[in-house]
Amino acid sequence: MSISIELQNTLSAPDLPDHNAFQCWVDAIPCQSEQEVLIRIVDHQEMLTLNHQFRQQEKATNVLSFRAELPAVVDIPLLGDVVICAPVVLQEAQAQGKTVLSHWAHMTVHGILHLQGYDHTEASAANIMEQLETDIMRTLGFANPYTDTHSHS
Repeated sequence: MSISIELQNTLSAPDLPDHNAFQCWVDAIPCQSEQEVLIRIVDHQEMLTLNHQFRQQEKATNVLSFRAELPAVVDIPLLGDVVICAPVVLQEAQAQGKTVLSHWAHMTVHGILHLQGYDHTEASAANIMEQLETDIMRTLGFANPYTDTHSHS
């Protein structure tokens, strides 16, 4: 089974990953059925607005996930939306000494795992999610994203 993506890039920055890169990262994530995900790349202001509206936090975060809540009678395999803030990803990659590409991959994997029901609010759940993220990142040829610091907020 696989996850297909639609990519919405609201920015005109030339150094952002393309659809093929995102699809490659998503293809490494285990899934039980055919699913669809929207990945939206946004600027600082849009993420600040979303994080305030949905999490009551006054900062732009790296990634937010919104599970699709469709009625049971709607037969669409939409898993949900993942919104990634490009400026925050770039800033965090530099601050954490990671390659920008590896941090993009990690935020993509992290966001989609949230859509699949994984969470990191409690220690035991965080350990499970982080191990899965690390395994997926290694499959993709990247280092453990949690070696030095935690990159999600």
